[in-house]
Amino acid sequence: MMETKTVEGVKINLNYAHSTDAPVSDEEIAAYLKRAYEKFPHGHLESLTLDVDGEEVGIHYGLAPQQFDRIRRITGYLVGTLDRFNDAKRSEEHDRVKHSIRCGC
Repeated sequence: MMETKTVEGVKINLNYAHSTDAPVSDEEIAAYLKRAYEKFPHGHLESLTLDVDGEEVGIHYGLAPQQFDRIRRITGYLVGTLDRFNDAKRSEEHDRVKHSIRCGC
């Protein structure tokens, strides 16, 4: 038996292995959400799946993908973008030999 609801903007999926399994209360769901926020303080929780089998509960968190800035080593500096380079560094970067990677797939 499967049940779906939304709590605090998070999609909650409840999967019961047996029809005799006790339903998960709203207080328990709130406790599982609190645990998720403590475990992943910088993550954005999109979904929470609870697999209920008697007294056992399997917890599966669905986190949103994190965006990241690419960091490259250019002319001896670690940089994300070239917007802070002065004209001399921009020219140095422009004159670099750029190597391509061939895939031997």
